[in-house]
Amino acid sequence: MSNQVELRHLQSFLVLAEELHFRNAAEKLFISQPGLSKQIIQLENHLGVKLLERDRRNVRLTVSGVYLQKQIEYLNGFLSKTFTHLKNLEKGIEGELKIGFVGSAMQKVIPELVKKCNRKFPELHFVLDEMSNQAQIEALEKYQIDLGFVRLNTVPSSIQLQPIFQEHFTLVLPKGHPINQSNFDNIQQFKEEPFILFSSDYSSTYYNNIMSIFTDAGYEPKVSHKSIHANTIFRLVESGLGIAIVPHSLTYGATKAIDIQTIDLKNIRQNAILSIAWRKERYAPALEKVLGFLV
Repeated sequence: MSNQVELRHLQSFLVLAEELHFRNAAEKLFISQPGLSKQIIQLENHLGVKLLERDRRNVRLTVSGVYLQKQIEYLNGFLSKTFTHLKNLEKGIEGELKIGFVGSAMQKVIPELVKKCNRKFPELHFVLDEMSNQAQIEALEKYQIDLGFVRLNTVPSSIQLQPIFQEHFTLVLPKGHPINQSNFDNIQQFKEEPFILFSSDYSSTYYNNIMSIFTDAGYEPKVSHKSIHANTIFRLVESGLGIAIVPHSLTYGATKAIDIQTIDLKNIRQNAILSIAWRKERYAPALEKVLGFLV
């Protein structure tokens, strides 16, 4: 092996790290299993570290292996962004920005942002992808997206986080529920009701914020269902399986499309906060332009 680590060895290791199975990885790489084993041994010998723990049945990454896997993923993402930008420059395109977002951001915030950018930077292209909060953070770390719209209050040190939008929560009930906006007093009226909530997998920060609403009301809710998808929650409410609490912006147009009603919770201390997240090293030229509209 040469004095430089060869890219094919790194790519082979990355596929094996994903598969954790030599035969499956070799098939994906279109090489023989002995050939893959030889490449991994050469890579370990060159780096002077053990990347895998292996026996007849199992393959596991060592601490060094996990670290190398993440770094290769980061490099792949960064190179992909670089090559895309180069192609855009060749085509005369000003830039491309990949944005991840939670569903509520698409109701108002992102459409307004895109309109502003289209007016000032007509050659700027957007790629929009609805993703969970955690998936956005992972995608930012791997350079797979440039900007995220999340409901979090803690992120890794490599990520910058800034709140941009605050709104009240809203109760979502099936049509015909005896309690409505006119006779609603407080959340204690629903003490015996089943609730349908966003799962903590959506965002532990968001989930804890919702649970604090019930803590302030003096009871623990009966949670019948959880989901990370707003439409699923609305459909369950429509079917009479419980009531929900969601950011107000998620209900825009929902009462017309789905047989539900809403009650605004404007007199509680909790608010739903939407933040933007991006990598601290601003590697995407288009990102600078868009951040000018947000920060």
